[in-house]
Amino acid sequence: MIWIQLAVLILLILVGARMKGVGLGVMGAVGLLIFSLGFGLKPTTPPIDVMLIILSVVTAAAALQAAGGMDYMVSIAEKILRKNPNHITWLGPLVTYTFTLVAGTAHIIYSLLPIIAEVATKKRVRPERPLSISVIAAHMAITASPISAATVALTALLAPKGYELTHILIVAIPATIIGVLAGALVASRQGKDLMKDPEFLERLKDPEFVKLLDGDPADQKTARIFSTEAKRSVYVFLLAVLSVVLFAAVPALRPSFLTDGKMETMRMVEMIELLMLAAAAAIVFVSKIPATKVSQSSIFRSGGEAVVCIFGVAWMSDTYLQAHMPFFETHLSEFVTQHPWTFAIALFVMSILLFSQAATVRALMPLGIGLGIPAPALIAMFPAVNGDFVIPSYPTLVAAMGFDRTGTTKIGRFLINHSFMPAGLTTVTVTIAVGFLIATILL
Repeated sequence: MIWIQLAVLILLILVGARMKGVGLGVMGAVGLLIFSLGFGLKPTTPPIDVMLIILSVVTAAAALQAAGGMDYMVSIAEKILRKNPNHITWLGPLVTYTFTLVAGTAHIIYSLLPIIAEVATKKRVRPERPLSISVIAAHMAITASPISAATVALTALLAPKGYELTHILIVAIPATIIGVLAGALVASRQGKDLMKDPEFLERLKDPEFVKLLDGDPADQKTARIFSTEAKRSVYVFLLAVLSVVLFAAVPALRPSFLTDGKMETMRMVEMIELLMLAAAAAIVFVSKIPATKVSQSSIFRSGGEAVVCIFGVAWMSDTYLQAHMPFFETHLSEFVTQHPWTFAIALFVMSILLFSQAATVRALMPLGIGLGIPAPALIAMFPAVNGDFVIPSYPTLVAAMGFDRTGTTKIGRFLINHSFMPAGLTTVTVTIAVGFLIATILL
């Protein structure tokens, strides 16, 4: 029966992934209904903590976007990239990594990708190189951001084990940066140099293609002037992010309450929720924007979809795993404990199916905890949830291919031999290896 239920779970995940949007969430609910009514499995507690954290962080990020702060941050990145065109393959990923790290979402890079593509094209650098690793870098930053849904989901799961947000960050941030640099090294050697690519040279014979490639100087965007309110919204948001890190690093700063004769410190889950919602309120006030504008932003809409997906698919997966935990402990516990890196493969494969780092964490990390894998090992393997680049249908990958006017960033004949695979596999592998090394030393 366990294998039939597993087949149902995988089938519904695949169907939900193809539906996109809230598909994973609603199909997860269908799966849980089948498990409950058809197989008699008792539903576990839904992932309320993770869902509320996502909502609070998304609300703050949406307020930043509505206030114009997101555009202001992008303008700063644009200046950095345009001033250093010769190093676009290295600067591009570092910029997308940094901005995703701060914002907690990779959605911010949609405005950066056309800039990276344009700078590379004008310097006749093969756009495939900076674009591929820039997208991968943004994805990796999600597993190092203190306010991303994936990181806070892992924080909530490891808190009972005595591991806080800071334990995750001191491993994830340096490991992902080193991994991204390794990926950039591979990307910098990917494909032929643009001016030695026969296909590109042939297309240069077409005057219309050359005109499209370089664009008309008259069409270049003029420098935007941002309001004081937009800049203030960025300062408020950054202060909130720093506050999250500070309260995680120094638990004594968090309020404590007397409960049943014992002093209990407020959990980071509640602290993050309060700080980010307060940041959203502050941004609305200092930017003087209507509060209704926040809920109309694209980030808020995407965040809402993420919450529904987590709600359904994580609840379904958790119910299945908890119902059969004795089976997994009996057959897998010893092997996985002795070879914890094998669990990283499971995380990577699951993330390919779920197209979501946070959903993968919430769906599979409880199994790792239940199997007795040490928390430091789970933290080291955390970046393995970045397998969403393997099937090139993720929005950031599609956008990068669309912005490359040279056509070098593309999908291969066999679907998975696409432009993002070399840099992606290198980055994830190096990050996990470095993560294990750092976790062994520091945790």
